[in-house]
Amino acid sequence: MKAADLREMSAKELNEKLVELKQELFNLRFQHAINQLDNPGRIATVKRDIARVMTVLAENEKA
Repeated sequence: MKAADLREMSAKELNEKLVELKQELFNLRFQHAINQLDNPGRIATVKRDIARVMTVLAENEKA
């Protein structure tokens, strides 16, 4: 996910995306805990995506 794509989204869409990503992270952590996760690198990717969404939300509040 690119930051430029996120900047085009509305605040409501960003909040929905944030909830979706946090749910995905929870599921990935759960799968990792019970050794069913195929791609552990996906956890880091989702964390970065969450950080990007939160950064864009903060930028929008500032403006």
